[in-house]
Amino acid sequence: MTVFVRGLTLEAGIGIHDHELGRLQRLVIDVTLELAPAPVERLGDTVNYETIAAAARAIVAEGHVGLVETFAQRLATACLADPHVRRCAVRIEKPGALEGAAAPGCEVVLSR
Repeated sequence: MTVFVRGLTLEAGIGIHDHELGRLQRLVIDVTLELAPAPVERLGDTVNYETIAAAARAIVAEGHVGLVETFAQRLATACLADPHVRRCAVRIEKPGALEGAAAPGCEVVLSR
């Protein structure tokens, strides 16, 4: 089974350049989780979408992150903390960070 959150948009302190320090920038986050095969009859049998969003918001609340890659790794690690999750893919776009591109970004994939 796959559970996903697509297009989660957050304003975060992120970036390594001087002009990025002390200001918020938009991130667009996609998370795809592969779960261990099991019957799903109640919320406790799966991953709550709100838990995924809360993990991303918690990283933002921790303060400035230098690299999008670091943010993605932290979020993927948080998602893998759920015992239902076997594999996690986190894709983050940073619109406006590269002139002429719709959105640069990265994707991190972690598995148990």
